Amino acid sequence: MRSEQSMSDDAGSPSKVRDTAEASFLSYASPLADEVLAHLVELSSNPDAEVLHRLRVALRRLRALSWVYRPLLDRQLEEKQRTLFKQLADAAGATRDWDIAIELIGQTARNVHTPTAHLMSARRRALETSRYVFSHESVSAALRNAVADANRAINASGDSTLLTKFASERLVSAQRALRKRMRAAARAKRSADAVHEARKAGKKVRYLLEFFGPLLTKRQLKPLKELVEIHRRFGALNDVVASEALLGAHPEVFPSAEVHQDTMCALKKERKRRMRSAAKLL
Repeated sequence: MRSEQSMSDDAGSPSKVRDTAEASFLSYASPLADEVLAHLVELSSNPDAEVLHRLRVALRRLRALSWVYRPLLDRQLEEKQRTLFKQLADAAGATRDWDIAIELIGQTARNVHTPTAHLMSARRRALETSRYVFSHESVSAALRNAVADANRAINASGDSTLLTKFASERLVSAQRALRKRMRAAARAKRSADAVHEARKAGKKVRYLLEFFGPLLTKRQLKPLKELVEIHRRFGALNDVVASEALLGAHPEVFPSAEVHQDTMCALKKERKRRMRSAAKLL
């Protein structure tokens, strides 16, 4: 499975940024938007799940950037844009979810007669739906408008916020939220939902470090390696949880109730194992 760690080298972090947070917004948003649009073009000729995965990661980064700039945005506009990015990311991720589920079945249910043809058929349908959603020009237009609207709103007041100060303050806020989520996950023993919330908080910190890396000190960047491990372990747990939900909702891809039950039991055991691994970081 390809992790989001491999995407960090493709991050839209500009080598030169302006002095204010307001003026620098497009320096961060435009490369990400261009990356999304490039993946949309690639998808039209290469319907591969990896293309959809890279598209989903770029959309998630745009959503994270909206959160970073929340203090400078109208709240209603920020929520509208993050909703748009999430909806598009979910559409891109549907095929990837089937790929993960199929891979997990191969890893955890080796003794189960898996209905590969039915699973691959479900994956093809998901891919067709994703390609259909992203084939409309309105998606590209909505993306461009979202970036332009955010830039206008951020610069409308004429305020000037020192970029280095803004980056440090948003980092502190993100790290505070992560600590809160990690404590909540530690208290909620064996709660995959709590771990997932901590994972999302960790991704915000990680993306923020990648966005503003050139502006931050070595001390501020130090947690990045730990965040990569959090993402790896918590993400592995989330893969199983998401696959359980997906396959639980689609018993028709299995030839019998017995095969379905055996597969779900195998995934449950794997979820418990990955939960133990994730819990060591709490």
